[in-house]
Amino acid sequence: MSGPAQAVILAGGRGTRLRPYTTVIPKPLMPVGEYPILEILLRQLTHAGIREVFLAVGHMGHLLQAFFQDGQRFGLDITYSFEEAPLGTAGPIALLADRLEDDFLVLNGDLLTTLDYLKLLAAHRSTSAAATIAVCVREVPIDFGVIEMDDRAALTRYIEKPVYRFDVSMGVNVFNMLAVRPFLRAGEYLDIPTLMTRLRESGRLVHCFRDECYWLDIGRVDDYQAAVEIFESRRREFLPDGR
Repeated sequence: MSGPAQAVILAGGRGTRLRPYTTVIPKPLMPVGEYPILEILLRQLTHAGIREVFLAVGHMGHLLQAFFQDGQRFGLDITYSFEEAPLGTAGPIALLADRLEDDFLVLNGDLLTTLDYLKLLAAHRSTSAAATIAVCVREVPIDFGVIEMDDRAALTRYIEKPVYRFDVSMGVNVFNMLAVRPFLRAGEYLDIPTLMTRLRESGRLVHCFRDECYWLDIGRVDDYQAAVEIFESRRREFLPDGR
C-alpha cells in the first residue's frame, strides 16, 4: 500500500487524571479552542490524505459516536469499535485485524501535535519496519542536588539541579499488519509497549522516528490548560486546512 494509510484512534480511556472535567464528557471531547481535541486530530488526518478511521471506544463511547457520526463532515469514513472490557492500547488492533490493510497508524485520541503524519509514514515504509514509534525529546528538570555514590556510600558525583533529556513516545505509531498479526489475539489485553517489545525480541525491526514538532498529551489538568493556550497562539500550525 503506497498511498495514505488507515488510522486507529484510541478513544476509550476514562481520563481519570482530568477529573472533574471528564466526569461528564470523555477526554477526546475536551475542547481546545472551539474544537474537541479529537476533531483537531481528525482534521489533521484528513489533510494528510487519510480517509478511513477506526475509533476504538469504550467509556462514554456513545457520546463520541453521536458527535462524530460517520465522519463525512470531516471527509472521513469513521467506523466505531466498541470494547466490552478494557483491552489496553494495542488490544483494540486485534478486533480490527480483518479491516486493516498493510501499514496503518495507531494514535491516542488526546494529543495536540504538529507531527507530519506523511513524513512518519514515509519513514516507516522506507525502513520496511514492523512498527515505527514517533518520538520527541523531553527535558526533565530535577529541583534537587542529585547524589551518586559507590557501594561503600562514598560520594562519586554531586550534580546540582540537573536536567535530563529523554526520547519519549508521542502516542503515535505505525504498524505493518502482516508483521503484527501473529502477536494479536482478539479479546486479549495488550499494551503497545508490550507489543513493541515482543516485535523487537522476535527479531523484527521497530523503527523510531524523531520529528521536530510540537507535542503535548493533555492527560493532566496543567497540560490541558497549556494546550488551550498554545492552540490559540499557534492554531494555523495545528489546523493546516486553515479552518
